[in-house]
Amino acid sequence: MTHIAVLGSTNMDLVAYVAKAPQRGETVTGREFRTLPGGKGANQAVAAARAGADAVSMIGAVGADAFGTQLRAALEHSGVDTDLLRTVDTAATGTAHIVVDDEGGNAIVVIPGANATLTALALGDEGLIASADTLLLQLEIPVEGVLAAAQAARRHGVRTILTPAPAQPLPAELLGSIDLLVPNEHEAATLTGLTDAHDAARSLLSQVPEVVVTLGSRGSLYAARGAEPVMVQAPHVTAVDTTGAGDTFVGTLAVALAEGGLVPDALTWASSAAALSVQRPGASASMPFRAEIDAQANGSRTTDGSPTNGTAS
Repeated sequence: MTHIAVLGSTNMDLVAYVAKAPQRGETVTGREFRTLPGGKGANQAVAAARAGADAVSMIGAVGADAFGTQLRAALEHSGVDTDLLRTVDTAATGTAHIVVDDEGGNAIVVIPGANATLTALALGDEGLIASADTLLLQLEIPVEGVLAAAQAARRHGVRTILTPAPAQPLPAELLGSIDLLVPNEHEAATLTGLTDAHDAARSLLSQVPEVVVTLGSRGSLYAARGAEPVMVQAPHVTAVDTTGAGDTFVGTLAVALAEGGLVPDALTWASSAAALSVQRPGASASMPFRAEIDAQANGSRTTDGSPTNGTAS
């Protein structure tokens, strides 16, 4: 049985679709507005559930408001257990204000709301983490809460995967509790000061045993201590909306690794899922199901040469 636990943010995404994103001081007319479930934690939970995990559990917080009710229902509809998704009376549900342009690019402002209350583990959280195969973490909640969860996972021998987004400097004690770090190339540069993905990955291996750097349209780079780096390509696709592609990648990757898949195959599978997600609008709403991922992955391949086309970011 594959059990993925996720501790992280649960937001309502307020998405405006425009031909071109406005510059500072500029007003533009959009063509469409959508209200969609999101938050990096919730997104990764949905991705893992749709990718076929036997059980996915969400640890997080929402407000006692309509968005919180809707988000809880959306997670449960996707097969995610929400017993430890708590409702707080002191803050509104988190929101993400997203502008998506005609090239599929996005700009995002996150208002944490109830997510900011996740500064420590609550009753039952450590027991749930201990029961899981993998714990997924991100940085849309306070670092103190992320660290507490990572240390709990380490105590119980649970594999921990961290997406260091939004990018920020991280304490050594947190990185020392992580098994696999999955930054995009911009986050890797923030953490290391190095713009070349290979150089950044090598630098990060001094702090974590495994790294995957996602490279957008150029695929992804896997590096591990004592091994040669591996480049993985994803299908050529036309992006409609890249929101949530990285979370799709990570949630799917967690399932593949928990099932015992080889890393290159797991990365190809995750890249295929991300490729499918960017061809649809929204974050969690765009995430593919296992049968779709399997079909897409059949056309993917792995290379250790130069970077190739991919979609996770």
